[in-house]
Amino acid sequence: MSRIGRMPVAIPAGVKVKIEGNQVTVEGSKGKLTRVFHPDIKIAQEDGKLVVTRASDNRLHRSLHGLSRSLLANMVDGVTKGFEKRLELTGVGYRAQKAGSKVTLQVGYSHPVEFDPPQGIDVVIEGTNKLRIVGIDKELVGETAAEIKRIRIPDSYKGKGIKYAGERLRLKPGKAGKTATKGK
Repeated sequence: MSRIGRMPVAIPAGVKVKIEGNQVTVEGSKGKLTRVFHPDIKIAQEDGKLVVTRASDNRLHRSLHGLSRSLLANMVDGVTKGFEKRLELTGVGYRAQKAGSKVTLQVGYSHPVEFDPPQGIDVVIEGTNKLRIVGIDKELVGETAAEIKRIRIPDSYKGKGIKYAGERLRLKPGKAGKTATKGK
């Protein structure tokens, strides 16, 4: 049996869970999330905890068991604490500005790039080169951070671009090493 799937998801105080067939709605202080799960996965609420069970031991049901439990736990965490991803802009003249809900990025192109975050996601700009993507849906926060990073992927020679905070880039040495041995 799946070790992750067997663990019950604790429901904190102030969180309401509504189960209708295979659709689960979780509502908390930060907002409300709804997700439809696979019909063969059963979700039940027992004495303040959510319990996930599967129909059989075939490969599909085993893989969905742990996934469904993790998605439920992320929903509960999202409506209570929320999720965030941090990005850094590295490069001379690279900066971010916010106008309304839109974010304008100047990342080395001939024009500024505008990014409109999806509904439920807030982009907070700290200084001029740090971004914080905040929301209650973990999947949407991660996808939005990846979309912003895709605007200017870090260069493998100089390291200029948009990267996750704490991400370590492996920089290539460039042509200097190749020309030193060529003349001999």
